[in-house]
Amino acid sequence: MSAETSKLVSKAVTNAVSGLSGMVGREVQISDFDVKKVKVKDVPCEFGGPEALIVGVYLQIKDRTGHMFVGYEPEVAAKLIDILLGQAPGSTLQLSEMEQSVLGEIGNLMGSFFLNTLAEGAGTSLLPSPPAVMVDMAGAILDISLSRLLEEGEEIPIVTARFGTQDRQIDGKFLIVPIPAI
Repeated sequence: MSAETSKLVSKAVTNAVSGLSGMVGREVQISDFDVKKVKVKDVPCEFGGPEALIVGVYLQIKDRTGHMFVGYEPEVAAKLIDILLGQAPGSTLQLSEMEQSVLGEIGNLMGSFFLNTLAEGAGTSLLPSPPAVMVDMAGAILDISLSRLLEEGEEIPIVTARFGTQDRQIDGKFLIVPIPAI
């Protein structure tokens, strides 16, 4: 990934977290951020291995061949819900339909802000599909968006970001398959 693309992705992640701040009415900040290239066949290992249970929010990039995916361990997803709803740590004990809806809305908002920044940099329009929230093994969830790329053996960028409020932080991994030409 070129330095210019990396800078734009960094700006897009910052914009996505800023949008999240507006949604919850509290400041959410990024405290750590990293972009790395990973071989497609190794992507499930970035999420704990193919058999690890994860919570994924999947968005297709409309009118493009791209996909966005945000993945969390179930415990991290529960912490995110607690942070964003202003609940005491440990309040979210399961990911029922309501909690999954919250994660979908978060994914939709962050995905939209992220894509708006990329689109602005590319001088184009990038729109996300409605979010799909999935709770399953990493291999099963990721096969949906990676199946074509697995055949080609390409590398794709994974963004790891630590973000949260001043008193609570979580880690999220963002996968963009592929990053639209910018």
